[in-house]
Amino acid sequence: MRVRFAPSPTGALHIGGARTALYNWLLARGSGGSLVLRIEDTDRERSTPENVAQILDALEWLGLDWDEGPVSQAERGERHRAEIARLVTEGHAYEDEGAVRLRVPDDGATVVDDVIRGEVRFEHAAIDDFVIARSDGSPLYNLAVSVDDRDIGITHVVRGEDHLSNTPRQLMVLEALGAEPPTYAHLPLLHGPDGKKLSKRHGAASVQELRAAGYLPEAVRNYLALLGWGADATTTFFTTEDLIGRFSLERVSRNPAVFDEQKLRWMNGRYLRELEPAELARRLAQLHGDRDDLVDAAAVAQEKLQTLAEFWPLAGFLVERPREIDPRAWQKVMRDGALDRLAEARAALAAADPFDQVEVETALRGVVDRLGVKPKEVFQPIRVAIAGTTVSPGIFESVAALGREEALIRIDAALAQRP
Repeated sequence: MRVRFAPSPTGALHIGGARTALYNWLLARGSGGSLVLRIEDTDRERSTPENVAQILDALEWLGLDWDEGPVSQAERGERHRAEIARLVTEGHAYEDEGAVRLRVPDDGATVVDDVIRGEVRFEHAAIDDFVIARSDGSPLYNLAVSVDDRDIGITHVVRGEDHLSNTPRQLMVLEALGAEPPTYAHLPLLHGPDGKKLSKRHGAASVQELRAAGYLPEAVRNYLALLGWGADATTTFFTTEDLIGRFSLERVSRNPAVFDEQKLRWMNGRYLRELEPAELARRLAQLHGDRDDLVDAAAVAQEKLQTLAEFWPLAGFLVERPREIDPRAWQKVMRDGALDRLAEARAALAAADPFDQVEVETALRGVVDRLGVKPKEVFQPIRVAIAGTTVSPGIFESVAALGREEALIRIDAALAQRP
């Protein structure tokens, strides 16, 4: 099996393109075949080196390697023009006001035998002779793609449903070239949860945006694989090795698939919780810049994280002292005797020995029992004092991770703000 991923470098690699790349990669890896990366850059105004670099960067982050390429379609222009001239010479095409058109039969139909959709019939009466070269001799998409697929030996073309209308034209070009056509499979479109075509309003639209939002590539691969495919009716989590072994076009649905970023967040959280703290810290360092003080904080925050980007707002206080306490948090929590309770907690923490999570919890629950108050009336003032806000990982784990000296310094600073 020889498949290809052939993006146009006119912008970032979007979610739908990433799924197409993944499916082709899974087919190649599962069959022992080859994946060719072809950059369809014949639109010279919109195709830029920066956009090509974005595509390569996205594929590399996703862990989708390729066996051949990247091949520039624009650099194959001479090959395309030679085939256009041959089609004219052999009578399959003709010049029309400088452009070149392929002859479409008046009768009959071209039938696309699609692996996913079955037979799709396109009546020739509804298709005009179509342009395969501009008046300046440059080839158009359907000609260039057909020549390239034939020359590269592509056996299966797996791409989005939006390309289905191009397929009968490409089949006609291939027939005129005397080439054996590949097998076609057109993937269902991606919709948002509202049933409308996927767009930026539904959340992250590109692979780079997913990375910046703190998703893990292995979670993204797992989730994208399920957008139109399933090994069975119940299995949700797949290792990459499982996907390679079990993926097949025959189990791809023809119905639109729904990209729901909330489901991706849930799945990503599961993947995050399965990482070793040291590995989670390494991933966090990739997103937040190189630093070696994240392991303890990562372990404390791990159970509450759904994305890597959530770490800093949630647990950044464990590695960097907050510049100030959020005034809204102070107003909400530090009232009705809260500072007196904080002073009691401070004394209990100062005496805790050893200063670990177990002893911290024992000390603070002792304050709750002695004062006869609700736990949050003791815990929330501590949280605001050490984190600067009302949100943090578990209070006992957080205090212990800070250490006695730093925890007491922050509590003292809060107590010093007593009116």
